[in-house]
Amino acid sequence: MSTAEETDGDSAPWAEVTPEAARRLLVAAVDAFAERGYHATTTRDIAGRAGMSPAALYIHYRTKEELLHRISRIGHDRALFVLEAAADGGGTAAERLAEAVRSFVRWHAERHTTARVVQYELDALGEEHRAEIVELRRRSDAVVRRIIGEGVRAGEFDVPDVPGTTLAVLSLCIDVARWFNAQGSRTPDEVGELYADLVLRMVAAKR
Repeated sequence: MSTAEETDGDSAPWAEVTPEAARRLLVAAVDAFAERGYHATTTRDIAGRAGMSPAALYIHYRTKEELLHRISRIGHDRALFVLEAAADGGGTAAERLAEAVRSFVRWHAERHTTARVVQYELDALGEEHRAEIVELRRRSDAVVRRIIGEGVRAGEFDVPDVPGTTLAVLSLCIDVARWFNAQGSRTPDEVGELYADLVLRMVAAKR
């Protein structure tokens, strides 16, 4: 499935990227990186998918790595936003953890093509850009760790290893991007509900 066919209902994928030519190139890059991998994709591949000449790409992006960084930065910012919104919402730790998982999983399912690139091409980034994205990942980890820690202190969760459990929760959610199929038997919402229930069982949440 291409980026243009992902299931979040946006009027246009990556609508915040302007001008239109830059957006088309970014969408084409997501599809190419997801299908072929970053290293096997050429700038000619990307430009061809966007219906543009290879020279046109360099008007908007200096390098292929700059394109990957833009994709990764926007994707990680979006993912962090959904986690923080859930963490800062009202309710018990169990309710907030369930909403964080539900939203995070739904994002990875609805935007599975994008999420595969965002989550699995980290090592293709240059050193400076990689450090920037790693910091965003640390912030996502901290959000989930905070919710679980608050649940432990409130007596809602029984979790001997909060950092390890946080890693397990995030890994479970992120992996949805690898296998989700929009033509499959489950919707993003259904997968989100399933995973929220699984995670609450993982932390031994008191019902």
